[in-house]
Amino acid sequence: MTILLLEDDEVDVMNVKRAFKKNNISNPLIVASNGIEGLAILRSRTDLPKPRIVLLDLNMPKMGGIEFLKEIRQDPELSSLSVFVMTTSNEDSDKIEAFNLNVAGYILKPLSMDRFIAAVSTLNSYWTLCEFPE
Repeated sequence: MTILLLEDDEVDVMNVKRAFKKNNISNPLIVASNGIEGLAILRSRTDLPKPRIVLLDLNMPKMGGIEFLKEIRQDPELSSLSVFVMTTSNEDSDKIEAFNLNVAGYILKPLSMDRFIAAVSTLNSYWTLCEFPE
């Protein structure tokens, strides 16, 4: 199952890749640096499997995470994506807005690397256990 990471910070991208490696997660990971790139990837993949899971930062240039969520939730082809927010924003308004847009989870960063690896392990357990439609 392919995973889309929307993250504009290269250090955070490297941390996600490191956490995947530490947890032996071999799922293909596609990286986009903002919501516009993420939408382009999701809408252009006609010959390859579309990502089923999105790891989403909220604070990105061009199109932020909340805007991205609003866009995919209005698109019948993308509305069923499982989205996990991974952000530095601890604002209640961001949490409320994200959950109102049906995110599967909201994870605060920066966690220590050990806690981040454990959080990614939990995410892996979740999406490994879930049954997704074909």
